[in-house]
Amino acid sequence: MAAARQDAVAQARRIVVKVGSSSLTTASGGLDADRVDALVDVLASVRGRAHAAGGDARETVLVSSGAIAAGLAPLGLERRPRDLARQQAAASVGQGLLVARYTASFARYGVRVGQVLLTTDDTSRRASYRNAYRTLDQLLGMGAVPVVNENDTVATAEIRFGDNDRLAALVAHLVRADLLVLLSDVDGLYDGDPSRPGASRIAEVRGPADLAGVSIGSAGRAGVGTGGMVTKVEAARIAADAGIPVVLTSAIRAADALAGRDTGTYFHPTGRRSAGRLLWLEHASTPLGALTLDDGAVRAVVDRRTSLLPAGIAAVEGEFSAGDPVELRDPAGRPVARGLVNFDAKEIPQLLGRSTRELARELGPAYEREVVHRDDLVILHP
Repeated sequence: MAAARQDAVAQARRIVVKVGSSSLTTASGGLDADRVDALVDVLASVRGRAHAAGGDARETVLVSSGAIAAGLAPLGLERRPRDLARQQAAASVGQGLLVARYTASFARYGVRVGQVLLTTDDTSRRASYRNAYRTLDQLLGMGAVPVVNENDTVATAEIRFGDNDRLAALVAHLVRADLLVLLSDVDGLYDGDPSRPGASRIAEVRGPADLAGVSIGSAGRAGVGTGGMVTKVEAARIAADAGIPVVLTSAIRAADALAGRDTGTYFHPTGRRSAGRLLWLEHASTPLGALTLDDGAVRAVVDRRTSLLPAGIAAVEGEFSAGDPVELRDPAGRPVARGLVNFDAKEIPQLLGRSTRELARELGPAYEREVVHRDDLVILHP
């Protein structure tokens, strides 16, 4: 196991590092400059070691939580507000402070940073996915460190502090990273509550069987980060399934993690890379509606991986527009797939159970197409 970890870390040229709110801020909110500088020292050292050894430069993408937490103190907020408007206001103030702090800290090493704010809804679409990849790849190619965060200032869904773990896994896949390092205030995954005697650190996870019987509770500093161990393990699983090794440890042990030493929990890659944006579609999109398929359509979509045609749809629900993500369900109502729909919700009732040729004759050639194309569809596995 030690050799596998060391090899994975040593060979990684492009690394995504995620750090949680609790590792960057004070207990009362506001950025802790010393903690930020300590993390930047480690990341800069990793880049420097690669140059000194005569190897290819190591590229780093930093997925950083902390925007809302950083905005609490400046706005006179003692704790995370519950209403969305004040959360967005805190994110707006805090995001600027966060990036400014990173800019100043990396400048000590002559390294520039670039802010990249992503929304999970947009990145499952082809054009947006390509644009996000090109931006990040160009920043890395120019020697900058992208600092990635969810665009909390305009998020309409509930904002969850520190829940950038899944985003980090998806970004690792987006930029084709060789390694994902998840940093928090917990030094790894344990087989029980790490605050209680007798709990042992799980040094490696080769697959789901290694987690059988392990109670994964939430951990993190109350009022600042809410990612917890559950989201970290889920993020590690997403990345590992996509062929990316993962190290989960505490921020104070970041140097050990990036040197390949035995710290935290190492998740072995378990799968291979899939079509890029489909991972976002599966794990990051929120379905805005649902299409119920008949048995024949379920077999065609799930088993033969074909596109979904109008003839196989039995019912539709929800309000959505063309291009939105929808859930595909079997006749019993169980989700079997997710895809980007080609029609508005109000158009689909007139298409149900009809062939594309019939629809083209009656409604025009624009209706002789798939409701969900197979290139915009991902199968959901229970």
